Parts: sequence; structure tokens; C-alpha cells
Amino acid sequence: MLNSLGILLVATVIIIIEVPSLLEKKQKKELIVFSILLIIGVTLSILRAFGINIPNPLDLLTFIFKPMNDLIRV
Repeated sequence: MLNSLGILLVATVIIIIEVPSLLEKKQKKELIVFSILLIIGVTLSILRAFGINIPNPLDLLTFIFKPMNDLIRV
């Protein structure tokens, strides 16, 4: 629980630092992309802090290429 609060605190600091300059420069598209990426990052970090296993891209590649590798070795 404390880990998730720390993650939210860091995200809040990042928002306080970055968002005002984006609003000043009227960079709406950049603000939307920034918000989406920050939400994804915070969500994944909180899930990881709670011990939930998050699959990575290497798992997908292993799933795809392991049968091919087994066929080649036979």
C-alpha cells in the first residue's frame, strides 16, 4: 500500500512539473500523449507494486518461436 502511495506521489510531482509548461505553450496533443503514457505507467507500476505479474513482450516472442525452435531441433 505504501508503494502505491509513493508511486502516486511521484506521478503527482511529475504532473506539477510538466503540465503547466504544456498548457502555457498550448500543446494540447502533447498533453494528451503525456497523460496517456503517465496513466499507463502509473497503472503498471501500481500493479507491479501489488505483486501482480505483468507479462512482457519477451513472453509473447517465446510463445511464438518456441514451437518453431522445437521443430528445427528435431
